Amino acid sequence: MALKIEMLRGFAAVARSGNLSDAAERLGRTPSAVSMMLKQLETHLGEPLFETDRKNKLTALGSFVLEQAERELQQFDNTVKAIEGHAKATHGHVRIATVPSVAGTIIPRIFSRYINEFKKLDIELRDMDSSSILHELSRNRVDIGIATLGDNGVGLQSEPLLSDRFGVICAPTHPLAQEAGPVSWAELAGERLIANSLSAGIRAEPSRELHARALLSAHNLTSILAMVHAEIGVTILPEMAVRASYSPNLTFRPLADTQAKRTIHLLRRADSTMSPAARLLEDRIRECTHEMALGELS
Repeated sequence: MALKIEMLRGFAAVARSGNLSDAAERLGRTPSAVSMMLKQLETHLGEPLFETDRKNKLTALGSFVLEQAERELQQFDNTVKAIEGHAKATHGHVRIATVPSVAGTIIPRIFSRYINEFKKLDIELRDMDSSSILHELSRNRVDIGIATLGDNGVGLQSEPLLSDRFGVICAPTHPLAQEAGPVSWAELAGERLIANSLSAGIRAEPSRELHARALLSAHNLTSILAMVHAEIGVTILPEMAVRASYSPNLTFRPLADTQAKRTIHLLRRADSTMSPAARLLEDRIRECTHEMALGELS
């Protein structure tokens, strides 16, 4: 007969209670069932665990078994709690990578709103450009990605999360800042463009021509906006990226071309199973962005 964890639990309860009745009540079993469990344990060991039938004094073997049993029971109970916590998404480690505009706008709202659900999760958040996020997902270095998909989504499961319109960003003294409303491509024809990796993805032919003539190109959002603020030129960015940069001194005017939008996807590897904790975070991201799209969150 193999030793079972419930035998050790029953013995420990009797040893600490000093009698069968109290131990049985503590275990939710009958005294006869607990007594039979003790007999099976003693038969297996070949030695008595108690000095007398009153169960109030341990033998030398009983003291040793109690010490070992309580150590194993604590380890077992902790393991069970960890497994159940992981399965119920109350515990776990989640790695998420997102573009900076989402990291600076949506993610703080999600964490603020659902922080009590996440208090036992270990969430690792990284902000990086879309191509880096796709690379990290392909290497299984992140669990969830929020990025522009582009043409490099092989092996990834993608779900459109939100669309973000492009607009022109200029200094407040720039002529374009003196008017309101959408800006046409024709109005940008003579402007000095500070190109960036986001605006370079706009497929409209006037945009391609404008980018082909650009003499400046930058990838860091802080550098791009600093050059705009210094009146070196104008740039084209998604509205959310500008909002996340906290640049109230710059003017944003949307493009008249309504097709000039960036679509941000919720991404994960197609060949991997997500942990319950990662699924919980993914669900909350969906809920929050959906409400933002409906205008329910300020």
